[in-house]
Amino acid sequence: MALKNYTSQVSASKSINLIEDKLARHGARQILKEYTPDSRVACIAFIMHINGFELPFHLPARIEACEKVLKAKVRRPNKATYKRIHDQAERTAWKILADWVDAQMAMVELAQVDVLEVFLPYLFDRAKRQTFYQALQTQGFQKALPA
Repeated sequence: MALKNYTSQVSASKSINLIEDKLARHGARQILKEYTPDSRVACIAFIMHINGFELPFHLPARIEACEKVLKAKVRRPNKATYKRIHDQAERTAWKILADWVDAQMAMVELAQVDVLEVFLPYLFDRAKRQTFYQALQTQGFQKALPA
């Protein structure tokens, strides 16, 4: 089975711009990018006004994880192949995220979900520097389940 967007030629910057545009059109008040040490965009951070609160979200593109999966698909890699995979992983990770945001915003527009329902796992605790999902993962999901 082929991986989604694994051959995408859409640049990471174009996918990021598409995400920012979708977020802005659906109420994001602030949007910023966080970068890795090698100057790649690692995360889009944004704030949305929801139910009277300014809520921060962090939406990461997990490029390294994508790269690892793509490398595992190569039978006889060489240095040049690894460089191409490195670049492709960035394009693929951001394109998949752009497609996901687009699909989620379509569901919001059709009143299937609300924005908080979509982005709740990415709600960001600034003090702890972690998302809601990461907090659940750290503390154990059992605490979030009904008794």
